[in-house]
Amino acid sequence: MEKQKLQLQHNFKPAKNTSEKHPAIIMLHGFGSDENDLFSFAGELPDTYSVISLKAPIPMQPYGNAWYNIYFDNTDGKFSDTDQAIASRDLIANCIDEIIENYNIDKNQVTLLGFSQGTILSFAVALSYPHKVKNVIGLSGYINEDILKKGYTENDFSTLNVYTSHGSVDQVIPVDWARKTKPFLENLNIKTSYSEFPVGHGVAPQNFQELKDWLQKHT
Repeated sequence: MEKQKLQLQHNFKPAKNTSEKHPAIIMLHGFGSDENDLFSFAGELPDTYSVISLKAPIPMQPYGNAWYNIYFDNTDGKFSDTDQAIASRDLIANCIDEIIENYNIDKNQVTLLGFSQGTILSFAVALSYPHKVKNVIGLSGYINEDILKKGYTENDFSTLNVYTSHGSVDQVIPVDWARKTKPFLENLNIKTSYSEFPVGHGVAPQNFQELKDWLQKHT
């Protein structure tokens, strides 16, 4: 299957069987990274999935990209650009539609896999547009309520499943922020699994194995 043109640059790995509609894993990288980062372990994911790794739209210097800017020198401390984050949320939601159309994807079998800022956006897309997403795998991130679509609590989350994990010594995003994710989601009646691993801002090998096992159960 040829690589298609989407609104966002991306890497693509087709599912083993491309003759029928199949599930997809859509990867959203972290701040300052690019579409090659998470895609490096695409080959270790189930080959029944097509894997699409999107490149965030905001270029950084000297390299890398972001879904939204973070201003570390803001007078009030570190500050995230909420307007940019909301724009990226909706851009990703539109990209999901493009991926379904162009890559013969089952629209009921879309998994978002994010890391850090990519996780924050994965949660924002899934909570704002749950009809577009079946599963979220959120690594080293948290829920930013400021970028959720107004009225999201009225959405139907009955088919949404979440696996999320965090490093217990994460120096970038405090683990206390991540620990709020499971109760927040369960308050919306979303089936959620949360794990911690003794690492910093990264993914431990046991973490990767656990998310693969979880994915097999939620295919």
